[in-house]
Amino acid sequence: MGREKLHKQPSGRLIESLKMERVRTILTHRYPYPHEHSRHFMIAVIVGWLFLLSSDNLQTLIMKLDKNFKWWSMYACLIGFFYFFSSPFIRKTIKPNYSNFSRWYVAWIFLAALYHLPSFQSMGLDLRMNLSLFLTIYISSLVFLIVFHVIFLGLWYLGLVSRMAEKKPEMLTIIQNCAVISIACCVFYSHCGNRTLSRDKSIDRRTASWVAFSLWRKQNEDNTLISKLLRMHKFKDQICSSWFAPVGSASDYPLLSKWAIYGELASNGSEHSNIISPVYSLWATFIGLYMANYVVERSTGWALTHPLTISEYENLKKLLKPDFEDMVPWYSGTSTDLFKTVFDLMISVTLFVGRFDMRMMQAAMNKTPDESKGSDLLYDHLDGKDELWFDFIADTGDGGNSTYAIARLLAQPSLVVKSDDSRLIFPRGELLLIGGDLAYPNPCSFTYERRFFCPFEYALQPPAWYTPDHIALEKPELPLGVSELRQYSGPQCFMIPGNHDWFDGLNTFMRYICHKSWLGGWFLPQKRSYFALKLPNGWWVFGLDQALHGDIDVYQFKFFAELCQQKVGEHDSVILITHEPNWLLDWYWSDKTGKNVTYLIREYLKGRCKLRMAGDLHHYMRHSCMETKEPVHVQHLLVNGCGGAFLHPTHVFENFKECYGNKYETKAVYPSYEDSSKIALGNILKFRRKNWQFDVIGGFVYFVLVFSMFPQCDSFRILHEDSWDGRVNSFFNATWNAIFEILEHSYVSLAGVLALLTVSFFFVPTKLSRKRRALLGFLHATAHITSAVLLMLLMELGIEICIRNHLLATSGYHTLYEWYRQAESEHFPDPTGLRARLEQWTFGLYPACIKYLMSAFDIPEVMAVTRSTICRKGIESLPRGGAIIYYVSVFLYFWVLSTPVVSMVFGSYLYVCINWFHIHFDEAFSSLRIANYKAFTRFHIKKNGDLEVFTLAVDKVPKEWMLDPDWDMEPKEPLQMSHTRRFPSKWRAGSGWSDPTSVVRVVDQFVIPRTPVDPLSPDSAS
Repeated sequence: MGREKLHKQPSGRLIESLKMERVRTILTHRYPYPHEHSRHFMIAVIVGWLFLLSSDNLQTLIMKLDKNFKWWSMYACLIGFFYFFSSPFIRKTIKPNYSNFSRWYVAWIFLAALYHLPSFQSMGLDLRMNLSLFLTIYISSLVFLIVFHVIFLGLWYLGLVSRMAEKKPEMLTIIQNCAVISIACCVFYSHCGNRTLSRDKSIDRRTASWVAFSLWRKQNEDNTLISKLLRMHKFKDQICSSWFAPVGSASDYPLLSKWAIYGELASNGSEHSNIISPVYSLWATFIGLYMANYVVERSTGWALTHPLTISEYENLKKLLKPDFEDMVPWYSGTSTDLFKTVFDLMISVTLFVGRFDMRMMQAAMNKTPDESKGSDLLYDHLDGKDELWFDFIADTGDGGNSTYAIARLLAQPSLVVKSDDSRLIFPRGELLLIGGDLAYPNPCSFTYERRFFCPFEYALQPPAWYTPDHIALEKPELPLGVSELRQYSGPQCFMIPGNHDWFDGLNTFMRYICHKSWLGGWFLPQKRSYFALKLPNGWWVFGLDQALHGDIDVYQFKFFAELCQQKVGEHDSVILITHEPNWLLDWYWSDKTGKNVTYLIREYLKGRCKLRMAGDLHHYMRHSCMETKEPVHVQHLLVNGCGGAFLHPTHVFENFKECYGNKYETKAVYPSYEDSSKIALGNILKFRRKNWQFDVIGGFVYFVLVFSMFPQCDSFRILHEDSWDGRVNSFFNATWNAIFEILEHSYVSLAGVLALLTVSFFFVPTKLSRKRRALLGFLHATAHITSAVLLMLLMELGIEICIRNHLLATSGYHTLYEWYRQAESEHFPDPTGLRARLEQWTFGLYPACIKYLMSAFDIPEVMAVTRSTICRKGIESLPRGGAIIYYVSVFLYFWVLSTPVVSMVFGSYLYVCINWFHIHFDEAFSSLRIANYKAFTRFHIKKNGDLEVFTLAVDKVPKEWMLDPDWDMEPKEPLQMSHTRRFPSKWRAGSGWSDPTSVVRVVDQFVIPRTPVDPLSPDSAS
């Protein structure tokens, strides 16, 4: 009894934990893909097929190698293009639905093309029978399983099935299982056939394993490759005759005699056999196993009710993983978030900028007439401390891995970092400052909760009494037992909004920051989007809200100007935080923004601004003012946007030297200029792997560019040349002729070309002159147009070669179906008239579905037949439906050919621009979606008033996380605040040596001394 309770207790704790937090567990999806069992079974089937293929056909392939270079070249091109198209999905756990769709789509059109090429025939492998059999079994399996699921669902509604059963099955699971079953049956038919076996050739099942093993080990004197292949062939025969023999005859199953398919003739001239087809029996076995497995899993609910043992519970915890979001796909053609971002930005810029400003609304809502004394904007509760540690980050909320890596470092009670020969110990910051752009790509409930709050809550949990839906009406809402903010000893957080936070007019920021009390375990006293903090020993922090203007409004300016005059001492020091680093961006764009901020620094701070910090650029750079006799308005300029967003380059800002009339020198850069330049090379090779959703845009654009050029009826003249030089020259002449034809005669393609030229021109940044923009845009567009035309000619040439060699367009649209109907009666006899009954009962749908499915599968034949009709009679001879079918079939193949090329061309353009012209710094690095090179800055106000500044960085962000056993084992009191725990963060890196706490290092450190105080000044007297 005690042991049973012991088993149930951890199980209950685990289930309760899973209800409280969003994690991926084996109770939902045990594998990265929800249909992993189908993939594993597919691998087993393919391996078996390759083994049996080698035993049957390798000898034929060696002896009858097709030496026709033309066909092998087509094979190489076909396999190469399909490989490059599929490469982003190989060993990737991207969106399962799209990944599975891509795999089946590629398999479909690849096999449809492979089926028409001749070299497989030289191996003795007839794909026609396998493909037609696959489609027939697939349709039968799909209909059968759908009917089964409908019946099961009806029983569920009637209460005849356990209510713990799932209500609806996943349609994609059914489709994939039908495909796998069909493939397995086709593989069996390819190597074992559908023949009935003679008794004298049969073998006793009890000795089958021994015979197979003996044949496998038998050694002949002739040890040649042919003899080995013969032994493999015999071994394969033994497998087919013993392990996959027919289940019996019609007399053994009289009830099924009218519902079975029978084996083909045992020998020529024999009568029909009553032995049930082994292919049919194998199919029925698979269907029966699927149904039994589904019923047992869905009806009993055993996996959800069976108590776990302690060892099972511990193993289950090891499989827990955080539910982090991926890096934002900025080049996605299907992301609704990006479309919403563009829409929100257009609305904000066109309607609200200059007309409505939330900052003015905040000023109007301020309860204190004198803003410089108001508690809504000014916080001095940290002023009484002798010393203070605090942190700064910016640009969080992109990828979950990178954001959590930084949040985990911020949450640790202390960090031990090796620096040269010493060990530095950094206590946790009591204050966290965030410099804007909290979540990407746009501000909404999903991005703030999943991309921003979730990683911070994993790093430092909020109090037990905290509820995410709570709205703070009167801030600060202090914990129980704390009467005022000055008494609270836990970490606190203040933040300013960035441009991405303003896309919705600051609505989400106000709701989640100004009216919430907790960011994980960090307390949020903040009430407005800008603030001032009075820190110990004469240090101040001004957090400015620049909105979408890149500048502060007049009411904000009034608050900080009065604060400088009335509160900030003459010898005090100010840290100014803005989201945009105007000093770098103004230099880069040759512009002048932030005039109000500049005026505030020059005329009101008057040299008291010791450090200006910003984010927006996702790297780390620090510039310090060189010695000069001129007044120094800002001593240090620091950019740190490494809080979690994608990486930005540093080498494009290498030549920055002047700001506010003073000369500055670069003191620290992360990553280095050399590393930054090398990283840009990834655009050529990794653009599509990182931005596979760009296929939707790129493939469609390329197809529009050559839409009017299909078909090229005289493309075969390219091969009339005798030499390779002549063929290459002829091919490129055809390319230029096609381009000129687009400009002279086409309509759709010409519109696409003009649109591409226009977009390419405006896509080039205004940093360059108009002539350079026009030249660069023209070259970019020309590269795409030329590539599209080359691919179009290559595709048309391949089709024309197949037509000339009678491999395509040999009859009509239903070539495959007509051939199968002739072969079906011989290989799958139907003496009971089962097919005729099915046709009658389904009102002709049974053969019609298979007929049109085979036509839909055989895209190359449909394309070639229609193409021949157009070349003979013109496009006007086709009905509208026929023309649509032709262009859709062309697009299905052209999309596979074009998507890898368009990504490579566009990636090469970005690489050239970022490294040669230093433009497109945003576009060229957002495409790479780099989660590495993350950093935060930790400050220490010493007792003597000096400010120590350390920037700590992680070069490589972990991609795999596991439940931290130290966090799991540490006792947790119900009302205990998470910042008091020794191990506050829930997840650690999958491998301990790569955890951020183990690899963090100092990339920059410096000291800003306190401004010396004149003994006779009022500050000294106070």
